[in-house]
Parts: sequence; structure tokens; C-alpha cells
Amino acid sequence: MKKFLLTAAILLGVAGVSQAEKADSYKPMTIDYNNLDVDDVKQVKIATGNVIITRGTLRMHAEKAVVQQDPEGYNFVTLTGAGGKPATFRQKRDGTGEQWMEGEAERIEYSEKIELVKLFTKAKIKRLEGSKPSDEVQGEFISYDSRKEFFTVKNSETGESKPGGGRGTMVIQPTRTEPPAAPAASATTPNAGK
Repeated sequence: MKKFLLTAAILLGVAGVSQAEKADSYKPMTIDYNNLDVDDVKQVKIATGNVIITRGTLRMHAEKAVVQQDPEGYNFVTLTGAGGKPATFRQKRDGTGEQWMEGEAERIEYSEKIELVKLFTKAKIKRLEGSKPSDEVQGEFISYDSRKEFFTVKNSETGESKPGGGRGTMVIQPTRTEPPAAPAASATTPNAGK
């Protein structure tokens, strides 16, 4: 299991030198919803019904979102899926080209302060180059530090590794391309009988 975790961290963390879009840290957070309850005293907002939260290139989607703001002004978001649909997130990464991170789980917790995403239950994260999937990790719990591009995958939804717990899966796409095919041999045969 340790080997799997180290491999996941190396391949998904170090393989992509770029980090989450730094400019997102300074963008406003927009919340679209069907229903909203706000408690200004406790600094809690509860949005339900096709909730879409955007902050720069970061886009989160869920049936329910609870947004809490701490005294320093940082937001902490808990997204919950429903009806068999998971909560999702997608964010552009710094660097050249169209590089993206996206993930899904039954519950996602996002800390604006430390830019940490925690995915609980049926968690999945993948890197995309344009629309083409690059690498993918699945497990019961994934913690993704978008500043450091570092993943931790655990076999239980509590974020702890437990003996006999679930197993994870990692898919690594090849980076090499297939060599071009050799030219076909001539269809005519030299005059063998002359």
C-alpha cells in the first residue's frame, strides 16, 4: 500500500510541474443555486439545488453546498452529491497549454485558506491535457493539495488506511507515442523467372 501511495504522489504530483492556477486565489467566489439560507451571525451559507460555485478557473458542482467563512475571511466549502450524482470539481493548472485537474466524490471539502481538496467516498481525480485524460487515481479518500500538486490516497472514507479496507486504482497513460509504421513492401515481385 505504501508503494501505491508513493507512486501516486510521484506520478500525479511530480509528473506535472505546473500547479493550480495561482490567479484563482484572488478571484471572487460566485455561488449559483436554486435555494439559499444565510446565517450572517455564524457566517454560514447553505445552498441547495444544482449548486455551481466558481472562483476563477475553479468550478465546483453539487446538489448541496455549505460555505463557512472564518474570521480571517477564508471560505471553507463542503459539497454533497445526491441521487447517485457525485459532487465534482475542475480547475485549470498553471503552465502552458490546457492542463486541468478534475475530481468527483460523494462529498468534497475545499479549504480556500490552504487550497486543499478532500474527496470522501468513491473518490476520483484525473489530470487532463485539453480534453484528453492523462493520469487518474481512484480510492475511498483522496486529499489533493493544489499548491504543492500532492495527493494522498487512503483505503477508507475516514482518510485512514485500514487493514482489509478497500483498494485503489491508478491509471497511467503512456507518454511515448507509437513509432510510425514501416513502409509496405512493394506489391510487385522482381522478375524471378527471367
